[in-house]
Amino acid sequence: MRIAVNTRLLLKGKLEGIGWFTFQTLKRIVAAHPEHSFIFIFDRPYDVSFVFADNVIPVVVPPPARHPILFYCWFEWSIPYVLKKYKADLFLSPDGIGSLRTKIPSVLVMHDLAFEHYPEHLKWSHSVFMRYYSKHYARHAQQIVTVSNFSKQDIVDRYHIDPAKISVACNGAHSAYQPLSWEQRELVKKEYAQGEEYFIFAGALHPRKNVVALLKAFVLFKKRNRTNMKLVVVGRLAWNYEEVEQMRDAMPFKEDVIWVGYSDVNQLCSIIGAAYAMVYPSLFEGFGIPILESYYCDVPAIVSTTSSMPEVGGDAALYVDPMDDQSIADAMTQMYKDELLRKQLIEKAKVHRTQFTWDKAADVLWQAILKAVE
Repeated sequence: MRIAVNTRLLLKGKLEGIGWFTFQTLKRIVAAHPEHSFIFIFDRPYDVSFVFADNVIPVVVPPPARHPILFYCWFEWSIPYVLKKYKADLFLSPDGIGSLRTKIPSVLVMHDLAFEHYPEHLKWSHSVFMRYYSKHYARHAQQIVTVSNFSKQDIVDRYHIDPAKISVACNGAHSAYQPLSWEQRELVKKEYAQGEEYFIFAGALHPRKNVVALLKAFVLFKKRNRTNMKLVVVGRLAWNYEEVEQMRDAMPFKEDVIWVGYSDVNQLCSIIGAAYAMVYPSLFEGFGIPILESYYCDVPAIVSTTSSMPEVGGDAALYVDPMDDQSIADAMTQMYKDELLRKQLIEKAKVHRTQFTWDKAADVLWQAILKAVE
């Protein structure tokens, strides 16, 4: 079988949620199935580290698809050209954008429908494009894979898709996410938090991640508790982050907030591993990988009650209303003051995290590929 894959989000040094899903699942599938050929389709020059094995054929085809107009050109014209040229038997698109002009079977990975729930959190052009085309992509695909049971039901309800057509391949955590020794934790705390304990938030900074509410909650926490506790914020400024910048510059206790920016996996696993707790009050997630990453580091989490996050957090998290700064601050105070509770959550996380692995995700995705070509 010749399987063509949209790999435009495999970007060296810039892998985020969808990129990591693509990387981790494809690397396993390619290795497990040397009898099949994989055509990796890039929209710009690629890094050779993404050519995982001899059965991968890398292809670069323009235009670079980073704007809705270029999305349309790339997926509806460039992709069909490549599929025909290489006589592909199936098209796999891991980033939720399909190709309506393809005649061959296709598998679509739809991570979430955040653009339906919070269209104002995307650029106007991207929001309009995704809200118009996504239902058509979902109906056109032979099989759909998503990353949580919440997202599966959301796709069924919004787009009226047969649930039998949708498989759930939950995200995993990179193998680098491991508990740190006491000595390692102390070194990281000295490097990033002046040697103090700290809460951590990890994720791209845009409105859906709710960072302004987190900063307000941290101010409330600091006012209530005489502590040197810090807040470390890790993530790139993604879009519409002006309110975050304004809050950062004007907030009380701003000297206790450390802004790290984008971090690669080796840096991030250390920063998370040395944290006192993850605070992840996002408004909406198809999954929420940082929650799982913290669990694999033996770091407990404070998590929103919304969307898929209770599914990922399980019984190992403290839950908050992301719209209520007071709720977030209360959970931070509870985590800070109750060491026994913190230890209990860590033990529960060790059990809960075993449900989510990249091996399981790759197996589910492969089974969807086989179903699509039946």
